[in-house]
Amino acid sequence: MRSPTRISSPQSSHPHSGSPGVHYSNPYEELAELADPYDPDDPLGLGPTSEDDDADLGGRRGKPVSSGSAEADDGEAWSPPNHRRASRRRRGRFKAVPRTAKALIGLLVLALLLVLGDRCAVMYAERQAEQELQKKLDLATAPNVTIHGFPFLTQVLGKHLQQVDIAVPDVAADRVSLAEVRAQAQGIRIVGDLPSSFRGAVVSRMKGDVLLSFEDLSRELGASQVRFRALGPSSVRADGKLPVAGQQVSLHAQAHIQRQGDRGISTSVTDMRLDIPGIASYRPGPEPRAGLYLHKKAATRISEDSEKARALLAIPSVAEKLGVPPAEAGQALNDGQKLDRITGSPRFVPALLAVNLVRAANDHPDLARKLGIDPMVAAALTRLKVPELTDKLELSFQLPKKAKGIRLANIGVSPEGIRADLVGAELNFGKTR
Repeated sequence: MRSPTRISSPQSSHPHSGSPGVHYSNPYEELAELADPYDPDDPLGLGPTSEDDDADLGGRRGKPVSSGSAEADDGEAWSPPNHRRASRRRRGRFKAVPRTAKALIGLLVLALLLVLGDRCAVMYAERQAEQELQKKLDLATAPNVTIHGFPFLTQVLGKHLQQVDIAVPDVAADRVSLAEVRAQAQGIRIVGDLPSSFRGAVVSRMKGDVLLSFEDLSRELGASQVRFRALGPSSVRADGKLPVAGQQVSLHAQAHIQRQGDRGISTSVTDMRLDIPGIASYRPGPEPRAGLYLHKKAATRISEDSEKARALLAIPSVAEKLGVPPAEAGQALNDGQKLDRITGSPRFVPALLAVNLVRAANDHPDLARKLGIDPMVAAALTRLKVPELTDKLELSFQLPKKAKGIRLANIGVSPEGIRADLVGAELNFGKTR
C-alpha cells in the first residue's frame, strides 16, 4: 500500500503528528487554489452575456469584487438579477412610440375596417340585385351583377350609382337562346332606400351587346346534324346532313341576317341545295334555277361512258336540251364514231350540267339508275318544299317584352356567332314613381 505524501515544512506541524516538522496536505485544496476566484455576480463562471447585464450590475462590469467581501467596491450590496425588469422594458417600448405613429396606425386600421365593410355591402347589394333581376325578367339563370365605384356606401347615401355591369347567360329568345347578354348601365338613380325599401331605379344611359352563338344554333336548329358558321359580315353558312328516302344527303345553305324592327333579328335562307354525294345536287324552289343537276365530275364520267351517254340521248327531251337534233341523236345510238364526236365535243359537258334531270329521273327510273341516282331519292327530293326546308334553318328572336326602352343596333356576324349592340336611355326598372 502506497504511503501518504509527505511534504516537509519547517514552519508548520500537525498537532496529531507523531513527528514534528512533517505536514500532511489535502490535494483537493491544492486544485481549488488553481481555480479562478469566485465571482458572486457570475456564480456559474459564464462571464458577461449582454448589455442588459451591464444595466443589472449597475455599470460594475470589469470591476474586481473581493471574494471575501459581501459588497462591491462602491459599497452596494449584491443581489440576484431581476428578470422581470426585461419584460417591463419590453412593455415600455410601445410607450416610447411617438403619438403621431400611434395615430397613423389607428387610422390605417380604421380605414381597413371601412374598406372591408364597404366591400361587404357591395357584395350584398350585388346579390340582391341578381335575385331581383332574375325574378323580374323571368330568367332561367341568375345574372351576374357588378357594381363599380368606391366607396359604395356614399353612393347609396346619395342614391346615385356610377356604373353597374350586368351579364345574363342563356336568355330564351323565340326558337333559340341568346348565349350571352351583356349590359353596362351608367348614371343610375335609386328610388327608395337600399336595401330595405328599394322600389326601382332610373338608368340614364345603357349600352351592351347580345350574342347568338353558332354552337347554340347548331344544337337548337340543326338538331346536331347542321353546323352554322360565319360566311361574311351579314351572312351565315349552314352545312349538315338530312335523311331523304332512307339515304343521307348533304345540306348546304346561306342565311342572311336582317333586322326585324328595332328589337328583333331574323334570317332569310337562300342558295339552298341538297347533294347526293359525288352525283347530283337538288335545288328546291321554282324553276328554272330549281331542279336536279349533275356534278361536273359526274358529267365528265358520263361523257366518257358510251352506255350512259346513249341512255341520255335516247330521251328526246334530254337530247334536245343537250343541243343534239333528234336525227343526229338517233344515229349516235348505233354509230360509235358519231357518239364519240358528240360526247367529245367541248360543249357536251357544260350542256349536260345545265340539264334539269328531275322529270327525266322520275319518268325514266332506268336512266336514273344508270346515272347513279336512286329513283326513290330523286322522287323524295322533288317532293320537298322550300318552306319545310327553310324552316329548319331560319331563325328569329325578339328582346324580352319586359326589357322596355332597349333597342338593337349594329347587327353583324362574328366568328363566334351573330352579335348585335344594345342601346337605351332613361330606362325605368321597377317602381320609379
